[in-house]
Amino acid sequence: MKKVPSGITPVVAVNRTSSIPLYRQIYDAFRDLIVQGNLVAGQQIPSTRTLAKELGVSRFPVVNAYAQLLSEGYFEGRIGSGTVVSSSLPDQAPFMGLRGAKSNKIFSGPRRSSKLSGELPGVETVPWLQGRAPFVGSQLALDQFPFNLWSRLLMLHSRKIPESSLHYGHPMGLKNLREAIANYLRTARAVRCEPDQIMIVSGSQQALDITSRVLLDPRDRVWMEEPGYNLARYIFLMAGGRLTPVPVDQEGLDVAAGRRLSAKAKAAYVSPSHQYPLGVVMSASRRLQLLNWAQSTGAWIIEDDYDSEYRYESMPIASLQGLDRYSRVVYIGTFSKVLFPSVRVGYVVIPPDLIDRFAAVRQSIDIFPPNLYQQVLSDFLNEGHFERHIRRMRIIYRERRNALVREIRGELADTMEVLGGEAGLSLTVTFRRKASDVAISARAARQNLWLWPLSICYLGSAARQGFILGFGGIPVEEMPPAVQRLRSVLEQS
Repeated sequence: MKKVPSGITPVVAVNRTSSIPLYRQIYDAFRDLIVQGNLVAGQQIPSTRTLAKELGVSRFPVVNAYAQLLSEGYFEGRIGSGTVVSSSLPDQAPFMGLRGAKSNKIFSGPRRSSKLSGELPGVETVPWLQGRAPFVGSQLALDQFPFNLWSRLLMLHSRKIPESSLHYGHPMGLKNLREAIANYLRTARAVRCEPDQIMIVSGSQQALDITSRVLLDPRDRVWMEEPGYNLARYIFLMAGGRLTPVPVDQEGLDVAAGRRLSAKAKAAYVSPSHQYPLGVVMSASRRLQLLNWAQSTGAWIIEDDYDSEYRYESMPIASLQGLDRYSRVVYIGTFSKVLFPSVRVGYVVIPPDLIDRFAAVRQSIDIFPPNLYQQVLSDFLNEGHFERHIRRMRIIYRERRNALVREIRGELADTMEVLGGEAGLSLTVTFRRKASDVAISARAARQNLWLWPLSICYLGSAARQGFILGFGGIPVEEMPPAVQRLRSVLEQS
């Protein structure tokens, strides 16, 4: 076994006058040292007491930083050795700068759709989407949203409309909103970005559509998480892509399996901070493996960070894009899950080399995004309302998540197993015995209970059967009767 240095305190600088919390500065410093190869696998890390003394700070920020690094897989504990750098992390390639490897072909020729009859979803054909009832995945606690505040901002911008806002806008969106989003992402999600890299879009679906038009040529291979987000599949199919399902395990997307299945794929679509639908967090080792694959092959990574704000067992997981040293990651986010779905505002963080391509495609589709909600959302972010809303909703959703898990384990412990309840607005339950989730979902819909089948999230044969249960729109006191109704439907089956 390779011997690595130990007992040496790494250079970790903290700035007590910075607005960034001390624990975050310590976390960022260690993560950067590991990613850059300055700390290697198996290297011993100073104890929290030793590092706190060296830095002249209390142990609390050091303990919090270590806990986050342990939970994300950068550190591991060893009996008799204390805390060390995780042995599962891959060796890192030398740093090549932000504009490292490029693909040979970014955008060429007209886009075309493959023959998709029977592959695209019908608008009103899925029974478990036709109403508002317990367990709909898209439901939020809308009664808790600060509508009076939002309405005040909306009225302010509606009454005082400058002439400039009535003209055609920039295809990337309003500059003040892009600046506000960049500030938020750098602080809360560890995303490396400048306002000029951000494009405002109409939700994550449009973000995926534009991204696929820019990155993919007909018949290009795309890695898809298996199981994964089925609406993303349709976007890539319409761009003429060919899908390669790559299995997801307890560490996230299996990069080694992806290499075996399609080493020369053009892109990989992932949700590393909260995988949909299984809810796992991609480990640090897998993240670095994925980035190494993209850099070495000229592939692109599409990171869908759809609900990272809501995490209940630990601090929010840092973005994959923040680890990207080669500008291979297209980062997608949305406000639909944290504000309300009809706001239809999302964003894309674009690698610098692709900004002009994205802007050109956007301009050809709908020229530019509408101004009004952009202006309101910019104020909502800049005045601190967004952060306060997130903190408040995280408490409410944690209580609802806990209530659902408690009821399932009390009422259905012998029937169903809970997966992925640590974050987001939904969790997944799988059957302990053989059953058809699609048939049960159709039966439940007739009884005003909306269960999203897990099996339809598989591109190939479904390895598991179960349901994706949304809990965001169900008050705590309504959770027991909702789970009892679910038990009744299962008993009928």
